[in-house]
Amino acid sequence: MNKRALLQAATALLALTASSWSHAQPLTPLKFQLDWRFEGPAAFFVHPEQKGYFKEVGLDVTVEAASGAGAIQRVASGTHDLGFADLAALMEFHANNPGAPIKPVAVMVIYNTTPASVMALKKSGIAKASDLTGRKMGAPIFDAGRRTFPIFAQANGVGEVQWTTMDPPLRETMLVRGDVDAVTGYTFTSLLNLEARGVKREDIVVLPYATHGVQLYGNVIIASPRLIAEKPEAVRAFLKAFAKGAREAIADPEAAIASLKAKDGLVNTPLEVKRLQLTIETAVDGAGARTEGFGQLRTDRLQRMAEQVAKAYATKHPVPAHAVWNGSFLPSAAELDVLPKP
Repeated sequence: MNKRALLQAATALLALTASSWSHAQPLTPLKFQLDWRFEGPAAFFVHPEQKGYFKEVGLDVTVEAASGAGAIQRVASGTHDLGFADLAALMEFHANNPGAPIKPVAVMVIYNTTPASVMALKKSGIAKASDLTGRKMGAPIFDAGRRTFPIFAQANGVGEVQWTTMDPPLRETMLVRGDVDAVTGYTFTSLLNLEARGVKREDIVVLPYATHGVQLYGNVIIASPRLIAEKPEAVRAFLKAFAKGAREAIADPEAAIASLKAKDGLVNTPLEVKRLQLTIETAVDGAGARTEGFGQLRTDRLQRMAEQVAKAYATKHPVPAHAVWNGSFLPSAAELDVLPKP
């Protein structure tokens, strides 16, 4: 065997040995809590899990649907390492629990604009935000749109309204029955729920917060400060693999929902494809994300949101904007280039 052949054989052996050693390394287990059930938006996290992208970066990630306590509570209790949660709710937790031993931190923005909106039926006579004054409005007590409604009302000159509380499955039903005049909810949830109840899209009035003067960030990926301190590379690897999956989910929602279906066989594929597409349109791929960059935020906008949330939620203490966000683990600009070209 000549020297060149020997060199090639040695190089191949070294590559094989390195590959075998890499695969022999134990994966870092991480538990991730969603904000809701295995519906369209969950595909952002389930797709990279099912495709093996987390394993490629040395992680063994388990994505779990919400059950009982939300992601903030799960991460704060130490049972989960990461989660998907509303940034306003995270701010409230920090402001009301300054002494909590584990305060989750946002590490990546997914919904650059809140997907919350007010929805009504055209027959109600509600056509614009100011028409809500004096009307009956409905939403679960913990609904993000309801909790931030004072910000929407102030931005649009809405006077006093009457609130009716119900469980989430009854929200759209009560609107259709006429028990309430309007509801708050995430557009990609309530709009599709109304259509499922026989209401035509053209008969629904949608007043998105994002286009009505409310510049709140929506859902973010949160991480435990313990994970950040003890395994910073795991946080960085998670976001890197997530960004790879997000690019594919945005480019091909049907493939992403196929991954979701593989995770949960009860998924209604056509409905969840539509929900994921609506999520991308209303919360992920907007002007804010195009300007600030996917996954990122502006500190001045974050500070303004902190002030608005503290007032709307009547928190015990001011919201510490500097403490709720850590963008140092974000992937490179090239890896965050997940939005389709205009």
